[in-house]
Amino acid sequence: MIDLHTHTLFSDGELLPSELVRRAEAKGYTAIALTDHVDASNIDFVLPRIVNLCKILNRHWAICAIPGVEITHAPLQEIKRLVKFSRKNGAKIVVVHGETISEPVLPGTNKYAIEAKCDILAHPGYIRESDVLLAGKMGVCLEITARKSHSAPNKHVFKLARQIGAKLVLNTDSHSPDDLMSDLQAVKFLKKLGFNKEDIDTIYLNAKKLTCALTNS
Repeated sequence: MIDLHTHTLFSDGELLPSELVRRAEAKGYTAIALTDHVDASNIDFVLPRIVNLCKILNRHWAICAIPGVEITHAPLQEIKRLVKFSRKNGAKIVVVHGETISEPVLPGTNKYAIEAKCDILAHPGYIRESDVLLAGKMGVCLEITARKSHSAPNKHVFKLARQIGAKLVLNTDSHSPDDLMSDLQAVKFLKKLGFNKEDIDTIYLNAKKLTCALTNS
């Protein structure tokens, strides 16, 4: 399992970053990204600590700990700047908090995030076809989320992405240890959404390719 969207107690998660990574390793993960919620108020505090910790963990453990952020509820005009700041300051993966149905995310966030060339648009809700087309063109991955509060539009995202050819990744958006998924749980989850074997292989491959590209850059 590769999981590129998780949270620690640096935002609204329950665990220390080290404990989350260790629990993921015990669950069978090969890679996990630590992507706590950030905006202009806290990114300069959270990001360097995650970057430093991932360097330490990667010296000692087999699992790949990937430093990242989830840019959350930022003004639309600030998203691009925050994406650039994140990459300049050590984030290997930049996630943007998309237009989920469960929160009052600013309309237009999906489009601005894709235009800013984030790596993953998290839980994009009932994303517009034009934004899926843009994501496909820009190489931005759209998230299929295992988090219950965000998951109702998953089939909509899957359908449009499959029709258009946009890339998908599966993430847990973990906030607690119980949110982490084994490979078996992930496959069962995707099959319930209508993913066939080829679809599942592709979504796993997308996560692997993205992880390799960003961690080797």
